[in-house]
Amino acid sequence: MTKRARNRLIAGLVIFLLVGVTASQLPRIGAALILHPPHRRVTAEPPPQCHAVTFKGDGVSLQGWRGDATGKHRGTLIYLHGVADNRASGAGVISRFQKRGFDVVAYDSRAHGESGGDACTYGYFEKEDLRRVLDTVRPGPVILVGSSLGAAVALQLAATDKRVSAVVVAECFSDLKTVVTERAPFFFSPGVIRRAIRLAEQQAQFQIESVSPAAAARTIKAPALVIHGAADSDTPPDHSRRIYAALDGPKQLILVQGASHNESLQGTVWADIERWIDEALAPKSGG
Repeated sequence: MTKRARNRLIAGLVIFLLVGVTASQLPRIGAALILHPPHRRVTAEPPPQCHAVTFKGDGVSLQGWRGDATGKHRGTLIYLHGVADNRASGAGVISRFQKRGFDVVAYDSRAHGESGGDACTYGYFEKEDLRRVLDTVRPGPVILVGSSLGAAVALQLAATDKRVSAVVVAECFSDLKTVVTERAPFFFSPGVIRRAIRLAEQQAQFQIESVSPAAAARTIKAPALVIHGAADSDTPPDHSRRIYAALDGPKQLILVQGASHNESLQGTVWADIERWIDEALAPKSGG
């Protein structure tokens, strides 16, 4: 064997070993992508008329903001942020609805922002965190406004907690297994995805099949406003269409033309949300 041939053989063996090692690690990488979204630390101060507060979640501490309504109290609005985000994205929502008579709450979901917790489970444990936050609010109507991850948490809690008076959800996934499969890197085979899911379940001690806003929607009686960007390629609008179809109570679907992921809550859509909440809380005729 010539020296050149020997070098080529050695190089080929090295590449083969590297590819093999990388392939064997793909499920572990996939599980990490599912459970550990990037952290965005909160650098903003609380919005005017609000203060920092620590909520006791389901075995974790949740860092958040709370503010009282301006004027007559109409209820409480809780803002739930999206994946890899934090409560600071709710500052505008807080200011808008405080002026409309709502106490306001926004907090970092577990494994996000300044809150505790190591893994994101997309509502499996987060809905129990939210249930405990609800324990701290004043009596009266409760409106949940959630985006992406927060939307999924809102729907999963609304299915079992009658204290929720209405939900506004934007860019929600219909079930976790489907969106994980859709978002997996192109070089993840179906087998790698299945192994990544099993590993994520083992590490975080939850069941991905149980994380399904669409399944939760079948038992939600509270009014639900479903919003989605028509140009969303990260979580396609069909996810919201499936949720909307499954909802059993009063409902409305808004598709925002030209909006991509996390872009639907903008402009005139907020006027639509305000009108919808007013109608949802209006006394029912004959009630």
